[in-house]
Amino acid sequence: MSHDRLDQLSMDLLGKSYGELNDVQKRVIDLILAEQPSDPRAVFDEGTFWTRLADKVAAIGGSWSFIGGFALALLLWIGLNLALKPLNLAFDPYPFIFLNLLLSTVAAIQAPVIMMSQNRQAAKDRLSAEHDYAVNLRAELEIMRVIDKVDALRSDELMILCREHAERLAQLQDEVAMLRAERGG
Repeated sequence: MSHDRLDQLSMDLLGKSYGELNDVQKRVIDLILAEQPSDPRAVFDEGTFWTRLADKVAAIGGSWSFIGGFALALLLWIGLNLALKPLNLAFDPYPFIFLNLLLSTVAAIQAPVIMMSQNRQAAKDRLSAEHDYAVNLRAELEIMRVIDKVDALRSDELMILCREHAERLAQLQDEVAMLRAERGG
């Protein structure tokens, strides 16, 4: 694509030269010139193994099934230790110090993992919003181009109609002149 064509299109549609546009606007102008739809899948990066794992941990840790399963595990842990205490076989007797250690460890590990996933989701949301903006801007600009083409067609049609009317008016004037000449003469 020539730089002149990019500048011309950006001036026509956005009133700025191509060099003055921001990245999203440049991408929209490039897409219009390429006449290809943008690919929404290109917006999202799959990420590394660890970021995908953080997403899965956050998805599981933020579900009702996890809360229910975790509550069930806690009840089983406490119930088992209370049931084994009279036999002196309890592996974590009341006040369940080992359970507290495990819960603290899980919370200490799970919280930053969930925050990583939230940060990644926020980045995805920003990219998605930028993609939506680009799609909407492109649609608006394409609509403007279509309106300009329709206006040009209407203008051409009006010019043709004006010429035809002028020709018909001239014919009528000639006929009126001939009729006057016949009556007067």
